[in-house]
Amino acid sequence: MAEVIGVFHFGRVMKKPTASSPAGQASGEPLPFNHRPNVGRRGRDPLDYDHSYPSMKRYAELLALRYDQPRTRQAYYRQLRLIAEHGGGDPAELSEAQVRDYFLHVKTVKQWRPKTVRQAAACARLFFVDLLENEDWRVFSQIRAQDDQRLPAVMTRAQVVRLLEHIRLRRYRIPIKLIYCCGLRLSECLNLTIHDIRGDEGKLWVREGKGGRDRMVPIAAVMVEDLRRYWRFHRHPLLLFPHVGRGSKEPEQMARRMRQAKTPMPVSSLQRLILSARQELNYPEATVHTLRHSFATHLIEAGAGIHTVKELLGHRQIETTMVYLHLTHRSEQDAQKLVDQLTRQLPR
Repeated sequence: MAEVIGVFHFGRVMKKPTASSPAGQASGEPLPFNHRPNVGRRGRDPLDYDHSYPSMKRYAELLALRYDQPRTRQAYYRQLRLIAEHGGGDPAELSEAQVRDYFLHVKTVKQWRPKTVRQAAACARLFFVDLLENEDWRVFSQIRAQDDQRLPAVMTRAQVVRLLEHIRLRRYRIPIKLIYCCGLRLSECLNLTIHDIRGDEGKLWVREGKGGRDRMVPIAAVMVEDLRRYWRFHRHPLLLFPHVGRGSKEPEQMARRMRQAKTPMPVSSLQRLILSARQELNYPEATVHTLRHSFATHLIEAGAGIHTVKELLGHRQIETTMVYLHLTHRSEQDAQKLVDQLTRQLPR
């Protein structure tokens, strides 16, 4: 079982208590491996929400029966809440015409992306057809939302360096750097605990990623050293990126609040920071997720195989990873070289 002490060694179990042990480990025993915080998008289960209407409580119960992942249940429940807010009352009392008007609104006025429209339609079908048994409704067979062929935004390596240099506060720079260096999603990064970094092995465990899947990715030694130095500042017994909270900006006060934090850094903190940095650096398009796209593209440009990148990103389908081939200069250069070779072999 992984263990962390004052110098942030991983892969070792303490033999006896030390003064540098994290709080709550007076016995020198490591924290339980399955002791994980509710962070990022996890939050409360919809079953525990304060439901506006009995029908929404029944829907939360159906979601708990149907789906194992909390994020899926939260996303579906949120879509129903948006429908209820748009209708101005109990969603169970909406007519098929009102539901049809709602989807016209989100497609033509709010201009939701196709993936979001499909999710909203699946949520509504589950509620109105499966739960309320309106089997004669035809509105859901009328909704079409086909994905466009937009390529994701990608920063150059120089732009990534400039972005990191622009972020002066270490508590923001370290998680952003880790997202790029390991290709993590934002919630995956902020979910990390001291048990997920295997510094001696150069590995990082991503627990309960998208779809509830675990994966292991390599982590550079210099990145591990950055995490060690950052952990020495706050010394939280579990979290790598604890929430700093509000209060004094004095380092000792901040470290004390972080050491006692019950939750990690909010995802909105990094999202707002990247948006602000993008505007100041005059980058045309950049989000936290752009760093993940950039990681994959730069790996392929450096010669990594597409299947390797697929596993590192935690994609279920290879088609999802194939998009990065369209973003690399290397593939264009290889194609040009191959065409030149074929042409030289032809008689003149």
